Amino acid sequence: MLPAVVKLCCGISYPHLRTATGLQRTAAAVIGLEMSHFHRWGQVQRHSSPHAALSDEPKSTIVVPCREEHYQTQGRVAMEAALGMLQEEGGWKLEVTESSGDIICSKVLRGKKVFRLQAVLEASVDDLYDVLFVRVEQMHQWNPSIQRIRVLQRLGPETVITHEVSAATTGNLIGQRDFLSVRHSCKHRSKVFLGGTAIQLEALPPQSGFVRAEDGPTCIIIEPVGDFPNKSKFTWLLNMDVKGWLPTSLVNQAIPRAQLDFTKHLRIHLQTQRPPV
Repeated sequence: MLPAVVKLCCGISYPHLRTATGLQRTAAAVIGLEMSHFHRWGQVQRHSSPHAALSDEPKSTIVVPCREEHYQTQGRVAMEAALGMLQEEGGWKLEVTESSGDIICSKVLRGKKVFRLQAVLEASVDDLYDVLFVRVEQMHQWNPSIQRIRVLQRLGPETVITHEVSAATTGNLIGQRDFLSVRHSCKHRSKVFLGGTAIQLEALPPQSGFVRAEDGPTCIIIEPVGDFPNKSKFTWLLNMDVKGWLPTSLVNQAIPRAQLDFTKHLRIHLQTQRPPV
């Protein structure tokens, strides 16, 4: 059922998503070089954004129809695959139960261990969508485990290509990693679906000093809780290959810890954004 929902909703624009704001010159060069490997032409356009206050510098967006469709398809396929994993209800093993009510379970799927976090957050579906997708470049401001996230390309209202670098924080068992991903979103009725997967760009190879990890297919489902408009159920499937020479036992300990830390910092951020009573 869930994958079918994705097929239905992936073409629906989320109504308040900001239009493409583009990318900085370095990111433009990266995508531009990658697109040059393909024979069909592209064009550069500038767009105004309803969220222009988020950035003081004008930015440009490269629009290349042939590759745009390719990455959008990758995002949709990844989301459908991840939701299919969540739909397989049997075989989940309890890993962690927190006093906050957060629960993490794991399961070995296709020879790989994936983790599912379930939590209830004091925020509306729209607010969570805004924080986790629309304002993804601001995530490092409230999540200390992230050094930066840059949107390299916006491919329509529902798909973005991002480059993320994790922070070198104390207690980070895995160490610094960077991620190059396509992220996709869609809304169906009262639910929001966020999905993604790792991609490769010849013009942006693994960076010196970092191990290029790969995530995905992965997804988040955000849905309202009953008749409470400012409360949402948050389900997060994390499927990651951290690469490098790390013991599997260490990785399997670090990933659910990272999910709990992320959710903790998200709660703190949501609380600070809540208007005073």
